Amino acid sequence: MAEMMPAWVVDVPGPMDAGPLRRIERPVPVPGPGQVRVRVRVCGVCRTDLHLAEGDLVPKRHRVVPGHEVVGVVDHLGEGCVRFAVGDRVGVPWLARTCGTCPFCAAGRENLCTDPRFTGWDLDGGYAPYLVVDERYAYELPAAFSDEQAAPLLCAGIIGYRALRRSQLPPGGRLGIYGFGGSAHITAQIAIAEGARVHVLTRAPEARQLALRLGAASAAGSDDLPPEPLDAAILFAPVGTLVPPALAALDRGGTLAVAGIHLSDIPVLHYDDHLFQERTLCSVTANTRRDGEEFLALAARIPVRVSTVPYRLDQADEALSDLAHDRVTGAAVLVDSAGS
Repeated sequence: MAEMMPAWVVDVPGPMDAGPLRRIERPVPVPGPGQVRVRVRVCGVCRTDLHLAEGDLVPKRHRVVPGHEVVGVVDHLGEGCVRFAVGDRVGVPWLARTCGTCPFCAAGRENLCTDPRFTGWDLDGGYAPYLVVDERYAYELPAAFSDEQAAPLLCAGIIGYRALRRSQLPPGGRLGIYGFGGSAHITAQIAIAEGARVHVLTRAPEARQLALRLGAASAAGSDDLPPEPLDAAILFAPVGTLVPPALAALDRGGTLAVAGIHLSDIPVLHYDDHLFQERTLCSVTANTRRDGEEFLALAARIPVRVSTVPYRLDQADEALSDLAHDRVTGAAVLVDSAGS
């Protein structure tokens, strides 16, 4: 008989108070060729998990296990594995597999692969004691970060890094950040370390206080104007109504990058107010493995300070509810004490 484990799965989507996650028993996964099995120590709680739970994103598999910011230890090797050894600490990210043959993969743009797979959406993720991962898509993790600190780096950090690069922020430029959760508080530190003046606009007072402690030049409400025109901006909050004011806050030639996988509807844009003078609106889609490697090395050099709020693995539904209601300052993480 197969060994069993408890696992959170996405059940019937609905409001967080209705409890869209269900805890069930699942067989412990067995790694296939080229895969390693990871004993989960910590799994970050990402807003994408919340979008899945609330039905903004449709799961690619029935009762998929969410979670794609996973830190753990390799405990079983599939056939042909050569990159990691049993006992190695690894990170399991959002990007789980790409086809390697489409025009985008061939051009080094695997984040736009036409047939990708994602951890916690297509494939079971880290809201469970074990998961399996294609060893080519797992990361070695800098020793500078503890398990709790490393987990949010694997999506919040990597996506924020790609969003920062997509925003075309010039050296010493003025960056606006709309929303200030797990991804934004990491991205702000990179921008500040690279010489930017960062202005944070977010609705949560605690998040504004964190932004100022991390070195932001200003922190105000999400509906406020930044104190100076912006060279670039990143929208982390999944709120489409913030797009017009963020575009209007840009100086000539500025770029607004939308970092989330989901965004509510954008109101009507007016060409003169929002796009003229070569303002640019762009999206951010997943990441490449090169993005992840560059970011993790940079985060260790700075070093980035990761603010986390720990929950037990059996409190995953509570963590998502707190995230939905802005009760998390920084990044929520699930800690499996049995795997630590």
